[in-house]
Amino acid sequence: MDPRPTFADLGLPTPLVDELTSQGLIEPFPIQQATIADALAGRDTLGRGRTGSGKTLAFTLPLLARLEASGKQRERFAPRALILVPTRELANQVCDVLSPLAKRLGMRTTTVYGGVGYPKQIEAMRNGVDIVVACPGRFIDLMESGHVDLDAIEITVLDEADHMAELGFLEHVTHILSKTPKEGQRLLFSATLDRGIDKLVRKFLNNPVTHEVETNSEDEAQMTHYFFNVSQASRFDVLQDLCAAPGRSLVFTRTKHGARKLTEALIKAGVPSVELHGDLSQNVRARNLAAFSSGKADTLVATDIAARGIHVDDIALVIHADPPEEHKAFLHRSGRTARAGAEGTVITMVTENMRRHVKRLAKDAGIDPISKTVAKGDAILEEIAPGVREFREMPSIEERRGGGGGRNGGGGRNSGGRSYGGGRSGGKSYGGGRGSRDDRGPREDRGSRDDRGPRDDRPREDRAPRGDRDFRDRAPREDRPRDDRPRDDRAPRGDRDFRDRGPREDRGSRTDRPRGPRTDSRDDSRAPRSDFRGGPRSDSRGGGRPDSRGGRPSGPRGGSSSGGNKRPARSY
Repeated sequence: MDPRPTFADLGLPTPLVDELTSQGLIEPFPIQQATIADALAGRDTLGRGRTGSGKTLAFTLPLLARLEASGKQRERFAPRALILVPTRELANQVCDVLSPLAKRLGMRTTTVYGGVGYPKQIEAMRNGVDIVVACPGRFIDLMESGHVDLDAIEITVLDEADHMAELGFLEHVTHILSKTPKEGQRLLFSATLDRGIDKLVRKFLNNPVTHEVETNSEDEAQMTHYFFNVSQASRFDVLQDLCAAPGRSLVFTRTKHGARKLTEALIKAGVPSVELHGDLSQNVRARNLAAFSSGKADTLVATDIAARGIHVDDIALVIHADPPEEHKAFLHRSGRTARAGAEGTVITMVTENMRRHVKRLAKDAGIDPISKTVAKGDAILEEIAPGVREFREMPSIEERRGGGGGRNGGGGRNSGGRSYGGGRSGGKSYGGGRGSRDDRGPREDRGSRDDRGPRDDRPREDRAPRGDRDFRDRAPREDRPRDDRPRDDRAPRGDRDFRDRGPREDRGSRTDRPRGPRTDSRDDSRAPRSDFRGGPRSDSRGGGRPDSRGGRPSGPRGGSSSGGNKRPARSY
C-alpha cells in the first residue's frame, strides 16, 4: 500500500507548505488529496464530502496557488477571487483558515456579510483585496452600489452550496456568477446536488471534474450515536448532568426561543452556557462563539445556524435537545463532533411523542444508534460523559445584555431603541422618567393617600397659583364683540390683487392689516407627493435591494447611487 502523500507532494508553493507545517498539517485528507491536483490544473471542480472532511483547505490551497502563479496585481474595488458562503459564521471560519496562508504570499483578504456596518467593508474594497469571503445578500448590495467590480475575478468558489439553496440564496448566487468572467475558474463544494444545485453546475461549470469522498467504516466508528428515551419531566435534568461534565458540549434546539430558554435554565442551574441563534446581533454571536471556543463557557446552545460551518476543536458531545425535521440537518448537526479523525458522541433526547419521528431519522441518516431509557443519576451518564460535574455561577443572559432583550445585546434592536430595564443612552427608558425620588423616604413613612381626604374638601387656596388671570367677571361670549374692524373694509375673495401693494417696509405690520380668508394658491397640476404605501413618486430612486439594517450604501465608490437624491432609503 502506497503511503499517503504530503502537501509538498501535491505541488503547492513552498510558503503554503511551510505555513501548513507550522500548524502541524503534513498529510492531506482524502477530499483534499482528490481535488487539489485538478484545481491546481485550472479545471472546474465539483467536490462532495461529508461535513468535517476538510473541504475548506481543499479549495483555499489551490485558489491561493493559482493566484500566486498568475502574478496579477490587486486593484481598488476589483478582487481577484470570490468565495461565497451561506452564513456569517462560516465566512469568518473560512477567513480564519485563509488569512495566515494568504499572508505568506503577501495577499489581502476580507469578509463581507450583513448584520454589521458598510464602512469597513467599503474601505477594504477601496484599499484593494485579493480574496473576498462573502455572503450573497450583502455582496449584491456592494455590487449594486458600485463598490465591487467583478471583471477581475479569476476564481469563484461556492462553499456549502446546498445550504445556500436551502436558505433561498440560489437567485443571488446565479446573479453573482453571471457577472463574473466566463473564462474564470469555478469550484463548487456541496454535500448534495439537489435543490437546484445540479442546474447551477450545468449552467456555470465548464466540464467539471467531480470528486466524491464517502464516509468509510473507520469514520463511522469514531462517532457514536445514542438515543436517550426520557420523560418530559426528566429531560432537563439529564441535559444538565451531561453539560456539567468536563469538555465542550453543543446542544441543538429547534427554535430561537427554545435556545434562549434552555441557555437561561442551564445558567441558573450553574452550567456556564452561551446561546447562538438568529435573534442575536453579529457582535453578540461572535462574542458568544469566542467564549465557547476559548473555554469561558463549555456549553453552546444553538439553533441550526450552528449546524454548518462552525468548527470548534474538541467538541466532546453533540446533543439534539430537539431532534430536527430532516435527516440532512441531523447529519450536519452531528458533524460538529468527530471532525478530522477525532472521536465524538452524539446524543438525541427522545420524548414519548418523538419516538416514531426519530426512528425515521435514524433510518434516513443510515445510523444504528444505541437506545437507552435514561433518568437523572443513571450510570450511563457517567459512562458517556465521565468526570466530576462542576457548577459555578455565571451572569444571566439579561445581566450580560445590560438589562435589555434586543438583538444587539442591549435594550431594543439598536442603541437608539427602547430599553426595557436598564436602558441605554440615546433611547427611551421605561422607569425613572420623572426625575430622582430617592430623597422621599420609605413609602410607609409618607402616609396613605386616604389620609388627605376627598379632593373637593381641600381648600383651593392650598393649591399652587396658576397666575394672575381671572376670567370669572367676563361677559358672556355672545355679548363680546368678535372684531372691531368693519367687515366691509375687507376685499371680496375673488377681487383681491396684491400687485400694487408696494415695498414690504411700507405696508406696516401684519397685525395692522385686515385679515381676510386664506386663498389656496396651490397649483393642482403639480405631481402628488410620494406615498410610502405605494403612490406615484416624483423622484428617481436608485435600484437595489435594501440591506437588513435598513439602508443601502452610498453610490458608486463614494458617490450617491440615487442620481443625486439625498433622501434616505426606506427601512423595512
